[in-house]
Formats: sequence, structure tokens, C-alpha cells
Amino acid sequence: MKKHPKNSAQRNFTLICSLCVFVILVIILLLFSAGTLIMQNTPFSEYVDNTSALPFIFCAIAAFAVGSSVTPLILRIPLGPVYRLITSMRRLASGHFEERVDLGDTTLGRELTDSFNTLASELQNTELLRTDFINNFSHEFKTPIVSIRGFAKLLQRPDLPEEQRRAYLDVIVDESTRLSSMATNVLNLSKVENQQILTDVTEFNLSEQLRRCILLLEKDWTRKELSIAADFKEFRIQANEELLRQVWLNLLGNAIKFTPEGGQISVRVYTRAELHARESSLQVDVHNTGSHIPPEQIRRVFDKFWQGDTSHAGEGAGVGLSIVKKIAELHAGQVLVDSTEEGTTFSVILPMHQ
Repeated sequence: MKKHPKNSAQRNFTLICSLCVFVILVIILLLFSAGTLIMQNTPFSEYVDNTSALPFIFCAIAAFAVGSSVTPLILRIPLGPVYRLITSMRRLASGHFEERVDLGDTTLGRELTDSFNTLASELQNTELLRTDFINNFSHEFKTPIVSIRGFAKLLQRPDLPEEQRRAYLDVIVDESTRLSSMATNVLNLSKVENQQILTDVTEFNLSEQLRRCILLLEKDWTRKELSIAADFKEFRIQANEELLRQVWLNLLGNAIKFTPEGGQISVRVYTRAELHARESSLQVDVHNTGSHIPPEQIRRVFDKFWQGDTSHAGEGAGVGLSIVKKIAELHAGQVLVDSTEEGTTFSVILPMHQ
């Protein structure tokens, strides 16, 4: 059986510390023995009878003093990386996310180095995403507010023609809808991130739910003259109906957003047999033509506030796919993505029974 690297590193560290303690004890014993021998063979021994404990007490004190001085020096060797790690952790906790460590080439050193540097890198990426989100979201949030304010002031003009009045009202409605969508997505993400247990599980018709979501977005996909292929059988599932509705609206909304005009979106639902599982799972594929996600970006598409295509940044806050991933995990499922030059497919795999 192959040894776990972490367990091996722990054993090596324990062995090193044990050897250090053994060396310290040997040094103290040698010092004590040498001191006793010297005391018994010096003129000082004439003033001490054979039964006196003074030589032993003196040697013990000397051995303890020397051993106490040697111990920190010897233990500094195996504990040195630990001290450096503690210092770096304090810097990391104070906000220096660029901090990195190199704790040597030992098994334990490499293990601690990799773990700490990975943690620091993830925290640094999260901080960058947070900063970018605050800047982008503040801008995106401010833009419709300024627009609404400007057109509302124009509506106050008494001589404004009726046609322009209706056009300005349409702009205000669109901008307020955009604001509402952005705020709703951020609130939904906060809600699902803080949810650890799936609640409100009911049995419902998943196929009917998908058809309703497609119809709900009809205005968006007809505006771009997209064709929708949604031919699937009836499937029932036990899940949180409201949460899954968010999943389909986010995936379909993304597909509509990134599909070029005149493109096609297809939705498939089918069962799949899971290996080593007694029950099957349901898989929902949402495919759109024309868009391609580069391989280096695929691993980041589910990161919060990250948007690969900045040309569509004004149409969302970059949290939709994070919501999808979290909801799928709450249902003990997963989300997969596959992208080629022909198009992109997001697949949601869910157990049929919770």
C-alpha cells in the first residue's frame, strides 16, 4: 500500500524531534558523568566525604545549565521552518497576500511550502477578484442610476412630446430592471453560500420547469433571433424547486447572452447510470452555438465575480455560474463545462432522489 505523503512527513518530523531529544539527554548524561569524575579527582574532593551529595548536586546543576543552553540550539534545526511559517502566517493574516515561503527540501518542508503557498495564492486571487468586483460593480451599479436620474429629469419637461416620453419611460424601465437583476443575483449568491443544508425539497416536473424558464426568457432570445431546441421527455425530480429555477435561468441567460444573432440553443434532459451507485442521475445539458471558452479560462468560469468576456460585463455581475455551482452542490450534484469552437455546453448532474 502506498504511504500517504502527509502521514510520512509527520512521521519524519516526529523522528527528527525524537532524535534531538535523545541527543540532548546523551549530552546531559555525559556532562553529568564527566563532572562527577572531575569532582572526585580534584583537590576539592578532600573537603567532601565519600557520602556527600554535593558533587552530584553540582554536576546536575551544571548539566542542566548546559543542556538548557544546548536544547534551543539543537531544536532550532527542525523547528526553524515552523518559526518561519508562523511569521509568514502572521503577515498573511495582516493582508500581505503576496507572501510566499520556502521551508526546505525535506518531505515536511515541501508539504508545508506547497500548502501555504497554495493558500496564499488563493487568498490573493480572491482579494483581486473582490477588488475588481467592487470597482466593476460600483461602476455598473452607478451607470443605470445616473441614466434613470437623467431621463427622469427630462420627463419633468412639460413640453416633451408623447413619443419621447414613452421612449424615456422604456429606458427607465430597462435600467431599473437591470439594477434589480444585479442586486438579486448578489443577494442570491450570498444566500446559497451561507446555506449548508438543502431545505424545502419537493417532487416536481423538471421538464415543465425548464419549458417555463425558456418561455420566461422568450423576449431575450427572440430579440436575437435565436432558435431553441427543447425536445425531451417528462422527468420528475425531488429537489428545491426555487433553487433549481435559478440554475436554469442563469444557464439559459448565459447561453442567450453569448450566442451570436441567428444562433441556436438546445436543452437536453436524460438519465445516466452512475458507477457504484444504486440509483440513476438526471443530466441537463444547455448548449449554445458560436461561443468558445479558452481552456485556460474554463477552470475560472465558476469563480465569483469573474467575467471572461468583458464585452458582456455590463449585462451581469459575474455571479450567475457561482450560484449554479453552489446550488448543484447543495443537491449533491455537480456542474460540468465543455467548450469547442462550435459551441459551449454546461451540464448539470443531479441525483433523482434526495
